[in-house]
Amino acid sequence: MRILFAGASGMIGSAAAPYLESQGHEVTRLVRREASENEVRWDPDAGTIDVAGLEGFDGVVHLATMTWPMKWSKNAKGQIYANRMATNSLLADHLARCQRKPRVLVCASGMGIYPPSGDDVITEETPPGTDFLAKLQCDGEAEAMKASAAGIRVVNLRIPAVLGGATARRSMGQIGDGRQWGSWVSRDELASIIKFVLENEALSGPVNPVSPNPLRNAEYVATFCRVMGSRPGPTVPAFALRLMLGEMAEALILASRRIIPARLLAAGYSFRYPELEAALRHELAMVG
Repeated sequence: MRILFAGASGMIGSAAAPYLESQGHEVTRLVRREASENEVRWDPDAGTIDVAGLEGFDGVVHLATMTWPMKWSKNAKGQIYANRMATNSLLADHLARCQRKPRVLVCASGMGIYPPSGDDVITEETPPGTDFLAKLQCDGEAEAMKASAAGIRVVNLRIPAVLGGATARRSMGQIGDGRQWGSWVSRDELASIIKFVLENEALSGPVNPVSPNPLRNAEYVATFCRVMGSRPGPTVPAFALRLMLGEMAEALILASRRIIPARLLAAGYSFRYPELEAALRHELAMVG
């Protein structure tokens, strides 16, 4: 496949784009600077894109996003929301107008679309939440889905916490009582999932690219420390996180989301690193 890739220099894209190339796909990168060979220029902030450069691709992967601030002020949330709408609408709208349209658009969304679930299992059929994070992801997915009206298959990847790079070595301690569920995926696993959904024409709409084995926070920390041969860091009280990070702490760190990859499993995807210990050991070997 000829694949156009937005966000190829990011934490996920820097693994996914080379992986796709290693699997025989031809990857062209969307860039904000002056484009060189095998690149196409765009500027979502200015609402501009090289329209002619979008022609003739078989698939498009969109992982581009801004760096989120640690605390969500009203201004910060406005910037995050505007960035998501600008990138998704610019790409979806112009791909839909292409003479030689791609067959598929794979677009990053996030697990924050789901409300906290306690111990209940979350699948792609679970209704979205109502907070800022859920609205951001819902509206972003809606913008991407506009390309489907032009016959483009759209897949929205609801990405969880990703293990890879420096995050694979980051020390941690238990958060609060440690009972909250967290979903995760290895960075190399996510690259493999992106390839799978690009090639699998039966998949469209929301997909949870998560390990089939979510863990409670206390189990996650214990496994991490066992792999690292280290002692856990100090427990971080929930109230302290709320004081430091406000809304972001509640939405992303303290919320319990027990997400499973129902649609991937139904489509026949076989996980390379379904267990946390094996995934961590793999990622640690990759970063040295």
